[in-house]
Amino acid sequence: MAELDLTLLTLLVFLPTIFAVGLLAFPAHWKEAMRWWAVFGTAGTLSLALCVFVGYYTYIHSYLDMNGRPGYGVKTRLDVRAEQSANDAAQPVPRSPQHEDWIVRRPWIPRFDIEFALGVDGISLVLVLLTALVMLLAVVASWRIEESVRAYLALLLLLETGVMGAFLALDFFLFYVAYELMLLPMYVLIGLWGGQQRRYAALKFVIYTLLGGVCLLVAMIALYSVNVRDFVDQNEVQRRAVELAKSTYQTPTPNAAEIREALDRVEIHTFDFVTLSKVGRAVALVLSGQEHRLDVKTDKNNFSADRIGLFSPGVDRVAALERLKAQPVCRESFQYLIFALLFVGFAVKVPIVPLHSWLPDAHVEAPTPISMILAGILLKLGGYGLVRVAFPICPWPAAELAWWIALIGVIGILYGALVAMGQSDFKRLLAYSSVSHMGFVLLGLGSWGMAASVRYWQWGVNGAIFQMVSHGITASALFFVVGVVYERAHHRDLNRLGGLKEPMPLYSGMSVILFFASMGLPGLCGFVGEFCVFLAAWNFSPVLAILAVVSVILTAGYLLWTWQRVYLGTNPATQDFPDLTPREVVCVFPFVVLAILLGVLPGLLVFSWVDPSVSGWVDNLAPLKP
Repeated sequence: MAELDLTLLTLLVFLPTIFAVGLLAFPAHWKEAMRWWAVFGTAGTLSLALCVFVGYYTYIHSYLDMNGRPGYGVKTRLDVRAEQSANDAAQPVPRSPQHEDWIVRRPWIPRFDIEFALGVDGISLVLVLLTALVMLLAVVASWRIEESVRAYLALLLLLETGVMGAFLALDFFLFYVAYELMLLPMYVLIGLWGGQQRRYAALKFVIYTLLGGVCLLVAMIALYSVNVRDFVDQNEVQRRAVELAKSTYQTPTPNAAEIREALDRVEIHTFDFVTLSKVGRAVALVLSGQEHRLDVKTDKNNFSADRIGLFSPGVDRVAALERLKAQPVCRESFQYLIFALLFVGFAVKVPIVPLHSWLPDAHVEAPTPISMILAGILLKLGGYGLVRVAFPICPWPAAELAWWIALIGVIGILYGALVAMGQSDFKRLLAYSSVSHMGFVLLGLGSWGMAASVRYWQWGVNGAIFQMVSHGITASALFFVVGVVYERAHHRDLNRLGGLKEPMPLYSGMSVILFFASMGLPGLCGFVGEFCVFLAAWNFSPVLAILAVVSVILTAGYLLWTWQRVYLGTNPATQDFPDLTPREVVCVFPFVVLAILLGVLPGLLVFSWVDPSVSGWVDNLAPLKP
């Protein structure tokens, strides 16, 4: 019988594709039925995401400390669960977990050690829930799409599969496939259903995305060249030594001497994130002059501050250290190169200045539902990639360049806010606002703390994760808000809008909450993440913190000015605009509720199950910086 976590995680990825294929059964004129079918598909995906949340929360809730608060025990950490799952699979008789550990591992392409590996923790789960919600509301927002409805909805559902696969993947190859899978649907959705300059915007999006994809591909190939034999279960190493001896000496039962000789020649290569991150941490200790702390893993020293157990049990420490230092991965140039490739690959998606120019064009030309997905989900893949891939796999260059990473974040914050102030197109203004808000993610991740200040860095990482969630909520909602007024006015020129408060009071009331949430007003979701990032940045670099705080004034300036121009005053051209329809209320109301709840109760809704994962992430990386 299949494990529950295997079933749920696999369905979570592929259920949208199943519904996309199901659209082929509908006659072309059944447009309304197709829309409802897509709604059921995305609603089913959201239901599965909630089931995974309940299962995962129940799992971590079983590890409570004496005070009854969610425990920070190592057993709940993604890297520990994933490593245990790999070790269980490597046993002569593979062991199955006694309960759902929310890690899935199945062979996919064994010749290249590629696995269908999925896993969930608090960091990925919160983004999975955000994805499922935004996709459902985007489908509802697409109700007025009349041209090629079947193709449009199928592409939306395929896009959701790619996003879910990227957020859940634990194998670099699987992650790359899912990450690149999103390229084609987005290109077609913008290029066929966009505005007048849709082809230019779609082509620009593809070029920038391919640039990032090529960087990731090169980094992935380079990391696959690393011999990770000392970081994986030694039963697997022994098994491969026996197979190598059999093929070398052409004997079905090689003797002990032949196996020992083959054992010295065994190499194991992997795309597994957890194993590659162990290699990266070991390299960081060597390059920072702390190789004396690098030890063989035991129950006692696995997460010790003095001795860090990264080599697998049964490994000879001295020999393993020599093998590691002899590899290119243990060179500073290799580490800087790989980190640069990963950073640029994900920076395109964040987006980071100066790799951001595709975003305003894509937003302006994309249909409203696609802008919701682009701002609410796809930009988060860049930040998630930095958290899940770049920092854990290359912690030494990340630590060395931490100040510069934070500076790039501050530049993005200020640049996006300043350029947004000069925009007259409603969508373009929000696009540059996204560039500004996503800069806080970089600032939080770059505020690397150690020793006594490590808790501030944990707040910064928590703030970065929370900022991705809050921006996903407010940006998706605000782009829908723009779509509402565009359907009535047929333009987005801020100078020609105005006076919407009187004919559209419900619309104006919900909009002001979302504007204030995006502005970071205390009590709403935008405040929490920025506040945590400010705390971390101040303890990391007061200069960078002060520069980032200036953005609060700039953000308030352009958002309040925009709200006044759009909603206040009188305008004969907008006096007859109808207020929100029931369908439009369904699209915007959940965002308004979440903007308030996440601002009032951030700990209950997010920190209680995200913070343990962030704590484990920081515990892995913070001790590596000398």
